[in-house]
Amino acid sequence: MSKQKDNNRKGKSSFKGKKPYVKKTQNNPSTPSKPSNPSDGIRLNKYIANSGICSRREADMYIQVGSVSVNGKIINEMGYKVKPTDEVKFDGRRVNPEAKAYILLNKPKGFATTTSDSKGNTVMDLVAKASNVKLHPIGRLGRNATGLLLFTNDDDFMQKFTRRGVSRLFHIELDKNLKPEDLKKIREGLKIEGKTIEVEDVSWVNNAPKKEIGLKIKHIGNSVIRTIFEHLNYNVVKVDCVTIGPLTKKDLPRGRWRPLTEQERNTFSML
Repeated sequence: MSKQKDNNRKGKSSFKGKKPYVKKTQNNPSTPSKPSNPSDGIRLNKYIANSGICSRREADMYIQVGSVSVNGKIINEMGYKVKPTDEVKFDGRRVNPEAKAYILLNKPKGFATTTSDSKGNTVMDLVAKASNVKLHPIGRLGRNATGLLLFTNDDDFMQKFTRRGVSRLFHIELDKNLKPEDLKKIREGLKIEGKTIEVEDVSWVNNAPKKEIGLKIKHIGNSVIRTIFEHLNYNVVKVDCVTIGPLTKKDLPRGRWRPLTEQERNTFSML
């Protein structure tokens, strides 16, 4: 647990300096007035406290003295509620409602990549204790596929995968040996249903049967892998994601997870 979170639990502010002076009035300041928008969002003081800046009680004081704005307007109304889409600022700095989390999982077979509770065993069961924030998987691995899968609550981080794409290396096993002419077709780019599917690299796995293939691609779903090989009349037997960008499975056993290091997060920011 970070030092900042420890301080928050003790009721200490992460901001240095004296606490704001709040003049006492006949009305009890701890009693919330009627909020402007009671049906939507969460209370502003909770929103600020969730970001790790300070406790809820301290957030109330900062709100009262006009240190907090919502969508450019100073808010000093107790009980005011905000939505996730609102821009909240504290002393001019943008406030995020929750800490960012980045989790790497080595997925085993038998777990669906979904946040739905109605799909049986899911990858969310495997990372349930990884963070107290709501995580989302980046991309997909089929229920019987294995290997690396990333989770985060950082929308900007996810955009790197959905917009630009990040290289992933897959170890694939087919039901029969891959012919040299088909390997060449994949390498040059296949046109399937009017769309060209491009890969970064493809080759046979060294010292293995010709039905074992290494495929590097930027697509975030693994259904494209089956599309490629089924188009060439092969059945995919196994799919294992070996790397995601600079990340590997080193020291991460199947079924286990770990948070990304600061260095790893910085590396992704440069991709």
